[in-house]
Amino acid sequence: MRTKIVAGNWKMNNNLKETEALLTELSAKLPDTKAEVIVAPTFVNLAAANAALQSSTIKVAAQNMHFAESGAYTGEISADMLLGIDVDIVILGHSERRAYFGEDDALLAKKVKTAVDKGLKVIFCFGEELEDRKADKHFALVESQLKNALFNLDASAWRNIVLAYEPVWAIGTGETASPEQAQEMHAFIRKTISDAFGSAVADEVSILYGGSVKPGNAAEIFSKPDVDGGLIGGASLVASDFVAIIEAI
Repeated sequence: MRTKIVAGNWKMNNNLKETEALLTELSAKLPDTKAEVIVAPTFVNLAAANAALQSSTIKVAAQNMHFAESGAYTGEISADMLLGIDVDIVILGHSERRAYFGEDDALLAKKVKTAVDKGLKVIFCFGEELEDRKADKHFALVESQLKNALFNLDASAWRNIVLAYEPVWAIGTGETASPEQAQEMHAFIRKTISDAFGSAVADEVSILYGGSVKPGNAAEIFSKPDVDGGLIGGASLVASDFVAIIEAI
């Protein structure tokens, strides 16, 4: 059975004091759930987040990492650095990394390979821009993003891959893909994986939806058969909202 997951991407928000306060509130309010709950604070607060969550089931993820093990890459963070502070989950390919920092499929393929080889779980993000959807190119674009970055992996590597479909036009805009649109794309994604790696692999891959998920729409989105949870942005910074989304799964 696929793992249900609710992950909060905190992006460049919350200093140390704010991080600890939010984690304390989340831990106190965390509902009884079968879903895996993950938070991704900024790099400088990862170790503190792990320390704050020692008695909690909430897991900690990094928002990014470099493909190299070490070297002259000022400002970058390696897989071993994350593992050294007991962080074994990393978000890769987020639309903001693609748009603002020029990360393309070739670079992301190298990052994913390094992360998987090091034993990290990868939450791999992908999705179309509004113009792609309007031009009816969204399926082709998503297929290309998956194949270019992930299809060089062995079938066994997919045990460490979680997919996060994020229609870029629905991130931080207040717009949300309808539950039917989300299901249509998630079913397409699962079939694409099945065609390449077989149904046994595809049926076990958790596929999350990301893009303006809120307490008011989470339950309907999560009810779709191929939607296995969400990668939550802004709503994950408000404990009551994030808890309500967890309760909706």
